[in-house]
Order: sequence, then C-alpha cells, then structure tokens
Amino acid sequence: MFRIASAKEAMEIIKDGDCVAINSFLALCNPMSLHEALYERFEQTGSPSNLRLFCSSGFGVWDEDRGAERYIKAGAVSEIIAGHFASMPGAVKMALAGALEAYCLPLGVLSHTIRAAAAGKEWHLSEVGLGIYCDPRVGTCAIGPASTKELLEIVEVKGKEFLLYPTPRIDVALIKGTTVDPNGNISFEREYLTVDALSMAQAAKQNGGKVIAQVERVSHEFARPRNVIVPGVLVDAVVVVEDEGEAVNSAYNPALSGDIHVPATHMDYYLNRLTGLSRRRNATGDETADIIGERAARELLPGHIVNIGIGIPEQVGKFASLKGILKDIHITVEAGGVGGIPAPGVAFGATIGADMICDMSTQFDLYDGGGLDICFLGGLEADCHGNVNAHHLEGGYSGIGGFANITHATKTICFCMSFNTKGLSATSKDGFVEILQEGTIAKFKKQISAISFSGKNALNRGQKVLYVTERCVFELTSRGLALVEVYPGIDKAAQILGLMDFECLDLDK
Repeated sequence: MFRIASAKEAMEIIKDGDCVAINSFLALCNPMSLHEALYERFEQTGSPSNLRLFCSSGFGVWDEDRGAERYIKAGAVSEIIAGHFASMPGAVKMALAGALEAYCLPLGVLSHTIRAAAAGKEWHLSEVGLGIYCDPRVGTCAIGPASTKELLEIVEVKGKEFLLYPTPRIDVALIKGTTVDPNGNISFEREYLTVDALSMAQAAKQNGGKVIAQVERVSHEFARPRNVIVPGVLVDAVVVVEDEGEAVNSAYNPALSGDIHVPATHMDYYLNRLTGLSRRRNATGDETADIIGERAARELLPGHIVNIGIGIPEQVGKFASLKGILKDIHITVEAGGVGGIPAPGVAFGATIGADMICDMSTQFDLYDGGGLDICFLGGLEADCHGNVNAHHLEGGYSGIGGFANITHATKTICFCMSFNTKGLSATSKDGFVEILQEGTIAKFKKQISAISFSGKNALNRGQKVLYVTERCVFELTSRGLALVEVYPGIDKAAQILGLMDFECLDLDK
C-alpha cells in the first residue's frame, strides 16, 4: 500500500549497496527533489553508501552541482551503468580518474533489459552492439581504470551471433510523474515523456524492491485507467513536490507534453521559442551547422519515418520546417515521440507537437526492427572504412545514447558532421560555400579512437550511408569511403583531398 511521504522519509527506503534505477531521459522527467533529499541524507549520515545507479539514458543536467551529481561527487555511489554520460560531467571526471566504476551500453538495449527484468529474465539477447566498442572483441563499455568488469559476452543461437546483456536487479526505482490518485495510480499528463517508468516499476517489484514516485499534485478523483502510467499496486511512496517543473526549464511547456497540438505550419515558431535551451554556441558568422542541415534535409522523401539526433542534426528538423515538408514526413525521437519535431539542446528527448508519446522500449522495437527509413546523426570522427566514433574521445566521454540502436537497421544513415573542428568557420551565399577558417582538428582520419558505428556491418546489411559535411558529401562503398559531391565554391584538391590523411575514392567527376 502506497503512502504519501516527505522526500526525506522516502529516502530512508534506500539502503547501503542498493541498485537505484532512475527513470529519466537526461534532464527530462528527472526527479530532482528526490536527488536533493538523497544528497542531504548522505551528507548528514554517510548513508546510503556504495550505491549502484542504473539508467537506460542518463540522469544528469549538464551541471555537476545539481541533481544526482551532488551525491555522486560526495562519494555515495560506487557504480553507474547508463547509456549516456555527456550530461554528467562530474561523474565522468570521477570515472576517468578511477574514483568509481562506470559502464556505457547502448541506450535502447538498456531500455529493453529493464523490460526483460520485469519479466524475470536474467539476460537479454541483442544483435545491437556487435562489431562496435561494446563487443569484447572490439573494445570495452568500461569507463576509467576502476571499471574492470566485462559485462557482455557473445553467444550463438541457431548460427547467429548475439550479445548477451545482463538485466538489472533493481532495489529502488525513482520515478517522476504528475498526479497521484486515491489508489496511488500515477499519471504523467504534464511530463514530456514516460521513458521506462512502467517497466522499471515492474522490474523493481519482481526483484522485491521498492518504487518511489515524485509527483506535482494529489487528486481526489480516480484517474481514467488509460491515463495511468504506473498503477498504485506497484508504488510504495509518493512525494509531492508542487511546481518543480523540468530540470532544463522551470516553465511548463504544453507544446512538449501534448496539452496543445502544434500544426506543421507553426513548428518553426515553437522551435524558435526553444532555441534558448541550446548548449551549442556557433562563432559569429559561422554557418557550418546550417549548411550541413540544409544539405542533409534534401535526403528526406515524402512518407519517410525519420530519427533526428542532437547537435548539428537538429538543423535538419529546422530546414524541414522551413521548406514546408514536415507534413510529408514522420519524425520520431528515441525517447518516445512520434510526429512533430524534436526539441533542441538540453530539452532533447522531448517532442514539439507529437502525435504520440510511447514508452522508450516500444520506440526501440520499431528502430531495431528496421522501421526507420532514414536517420540523421552526428559524429566525432570517421575513418576510411566508414566507421564512426560518436561516443568517446581522449580526455572525455559522452556516451553512445541511442546511436547504436538507431543505426542498427535504418535503411539510410546520414551522418551530419563538420569536415574538421576547433576553429572551423564557414558561410554560404547563393549556393556557394566559403571556408572562412579551417579547424585545427581533423574529423576524417585513418584511425579513430573508438567505434560507435561499423561500416562493415552496414555494408553487410545493405544500408545506404552518407557523411554530409559543410563542404562535401561522402558515401560508404564496398571499397571504403568515397567522395560523391563537392559543393560550389569549394576547391576539391586543396580543401578536401589535400587535408585528409587517407586516400578516398573520388566519384565526384
């Protein structure tokens, strides 16, 4: 039977050594008041300690002095398993320094392991991850010297290889919803996502664990059954925190929750209202991201089911809106949104004007099954074989996120990445591109730091793979990376081929 409790009382449920699962997508749906109460308890008592944190996406807010990062930095956590780490700078520093264990696995697979745990399964098999960094034959999912466990193993079933992922044994699930009704049922009407809430609560109960839900309000009316996300039978404690809002923005946005439906003709207006949430700041006069986004958007065809990633790929959605083609395509976001357009920057994961917002594991069913026609994703670096590193450079760690699942079976993959970086500035006028200043760090290299995407796997699956930059387009072929398009105004020899440390096929004749 659930009880309404203070945040301090609810945190007494968590014991030393517990596996605490957090139902958030980066800063969205993040139960910030529960994090704060847990930090205060640890600071006052030194308990709970040796916590193991599990989250299919990530649970940071890009600020190491807020949220879960406070008790991580204080020493309450010994291990983190998550799909994304860029929003947790403090945790990354500690992991790289060997102060805690941390492991990064594909976000979609972690979401599916939660659902498998709810069904009492000890393992989840997936082809996602084969041939990339988390395949033990290729690299490691461990971050830092203290992370010594090998979490995954390769198994063969009826002649096919799979990665065997262990399912989490959740002791306490932390969930953020909107309303609790008299039976303890939790609805999410003012949340932008549901993430893994139901599966996580079920998985905790399957393991004999507890579920703590943070909500905004108490209702004396019973919720409509179809609106309930987590039933009261699974809830142990409810903490009421009025008007906390999202961690990324204190103002509630009805265009992101679905309280108002945004027509395609108004998308650009609502997108511009959210641009202040972006963490990316381009140099004055630099149009690199716009050039890439405009060219990549030309790959969209009517009827396409689409995924658009964070960073430079966000511009694809902007140009799809400006060109008036949003009504002809169907954009999805891995966090669960179908229709509409992805919110930018630190609000990424939310959807402006979605037709539906489903559980994350359900969205990844679509992705893993090849339901996407095209995706637009960023990349840190690419090599001559078409492999892409999108998750790890020396001295830092961003994490894989949904990248591995999204690229696993999508028919056309469009990487949106600048030709080089650190200082690059480009502009475009009347269709002609001018490189105002070259970047000092190459992104197309003979050898890359880690493999997030396998060119070999893509070729074997018959996927079309493009690499759209601010000056040219490459395509993956059976003979490696090929230059297939050079933009007007660009000197092919001096500004492309002469700056690469490997020879690529030149098909731009």
